[in-house]
Amino acid sequence: MYKLDQNETPLFDALMEYVNRETIPFHVPGHKKGEGIDEEFKNFIGQNPFKIDVTVFKSVDSLHHPTGPIKKAQKLAADAYGSDASFFSIHGTSGAIQAMIMSVVSAGDKIIIPRNVHKSITAGIILSGAIPVYMQPELDKKVGIAHGVTPETVEKTLKENPDAKAVLIINPTYYGVATDIKKIADMVHSYDIPLIVDEAHGPHLGFNDKLPLSAMQAGADICAQSTHKIIGALTQCSLLQVRSERVDINRVQQILSLLQTTSPSYILMASLDCARRQIALNGAELLDKTIELSNYARNEINKIPGFYCFGKEILGNDGVYALDPTKITITCRDLGITGYDLDMILSNKYYIQVELSDLYNVLAVGSFGDTRQSIDSLINALKEISKDYYGKGNKKSDFIDIPSIPPQIKIPREAFNSSKTSIPLKESIGMVSGEFLMAYPPGIPILCPGEEITQEIIDYVQRLKDTGLYVQGTEDPEVEYIKVVK
Repeated sequence: MYKLDQNETPLFDALMEYVNRETIPFHVPGHKKGEGIDEEFKNFIGQNPFKIDVTVFKSVDSLHHPTGPIKKAQKLAADAYGSDASFFSIHGTSGAIQAMIMSVVSAGDKIIIPRNVHKSITAGIILSGAIPVYMQPELDKKVGIAHGVTPETVEKTLKENPDAKAVLIINPTYYGVATDIKKIADMVHSYDIPLIVDEAHGPHLGFNDKLPLSAMQAGADICAQSTHKIIGALTQCSLLQVRSERVDINRVQQILSLLQTTSPSYILMASLDCARRQIALNGAELLDKTIELSNYARNEINKIPGFYCFGKEILGNDGVYALDPTKITITCRDLGITGYDLDMILSNKYYIQVELSDLYNVLAVGSFGDTRQSIDSLINALKEISKDYYGKGNKKSDFIDIPSIPPQIKIPREAFNSSKTSIPLKESIGMVSGEFLMAYPPGIPILCPGEEITQEIIDYVQRLKDTGLYVQGTEDPEVEYIKVVK
C-alpha cells in the first residue's frame, strides 16, 4: 500500500537524538530546555516538552527550506495520503487554506466557492485579490444546518462562469456530511482547472473504508486537513496535500513560507510526524473502534425522548452523498430548548464540553480518544436532560429562511481595504458592506465585504435577534451598526 516505511518518524527521531546527546543549548528559546521556565507551569507540563522546543539548526532541519528530517517527514505524509507533495502547517488549517487559495488564484481571478465557507477561505480570497463566485449549499430545515454543494450546482456555476480559475469545495462539512466529490472532481477537471478542498474535518477519511472518500482518493488537486481535529496531532497542526498536474508545488512552498512563522514549533511538527505514523499504521483499527462507539452513541441518543441524531436515513437527500459517523450531531429542537441551552447545561451541570452549538443542535466529535465510559456519560446526561425538559410545553424554534445572496459591488479585498464609516444597520440599505455579517445556524455569511446591503438582509438580521440567534462579524458586538464603504 505504501511506498515508504511508515514506521519511521524522521523529525521526532532527530529531536530525540538532540535530547539524548544532552546538547548544551546556546540558542533560542530562552528557557533552555525548560531551565528558565515558570516553575508552576513546568510542574504541570513536565520537563520533556521543553527539551524538544528548539529552533532551526542543521540536525533538526528548517521548515522553510527542508533538506533533512522535515523533508523526509513531509514525504512520508505524502505517501500516507496518496499526494505528490505534503506540507506541514503549524499556522493551523486556516493558514493552509489561505496558502491553498493563493497558490491557484491571483488578483482578478474568479474562484467558485460555497456560500457556507469558513472565514479562513474569505481571508484567502482577500489576500489573493480573487473574485468569489458563490454557490448555495443544500439546507436541511429539520436540523437547521447546511449540507454539501451538489454536483448539479457545481456544473451550473461552471457553465455560467467558464472563465473561473478554480473551484473550492468543503468536504466533509463540520457535521460530517460529504458530497459526491469524485463526480465534482471529474467535472471541474473537464474545464482543466483545479479542484481545491477544505478537508479540515476529514484528515482521517482515507484510512477506513467505512468513511466517505477522501479528497486525494477522489482526484482533487490540493486539500487542507486539520490533523488536530480527529487524529492525534496537537492543536494548530495541519497538512496541505498537493497533486502536481494542475498545481505548482514550488509555488505552494513559496506561499507557505510567506504566511508561516520563521520560528515554527518543533513540538507541533514532531506531533504531526508521529500522528502521521499512527494513522498510517493503525488508522483502520483505531477508526473501527471510533466508528463503533460513535454509532453506539447515535443509536442510544435516538432512543431518548426529545433528541434526534441523524445518520444513514438522510443519505440521498440533496447535498448528502456520504456520512462520517464519527460526527455526532445531537438535535434538541423537540425538547423546546436551543442548542446553546443544551451546550450550557452539559457544560455547567455535567462538565461535558461539546465542540459547538447552534440553534437546534450540539456537535459531539468522536475520535481515537473516546471510551465507552465517556460516551455513556454523555448518554446518561442527555437522559436526565430529557426528563427535565421533554413534554414541558417549551416552544420549538422554527428555521428562518436565509435571504438571497446580495449583489457583489466590489471585490472583497477592495472593500476590506477601503475607507469605511460606521452607520446604523437600519440606515444602510443600498450601501456596500465593509465587513462580514454571519449567523449560526446554518453558518452561511449573510454579507461579505463588497456586497450590497438589502432590506431583506436587515429584516433577516432582526428576525434572528428576535429569536435569540447568534449574529456576528461586525465590529459592533450588538450588530446595531455596520461599517460601509465610503
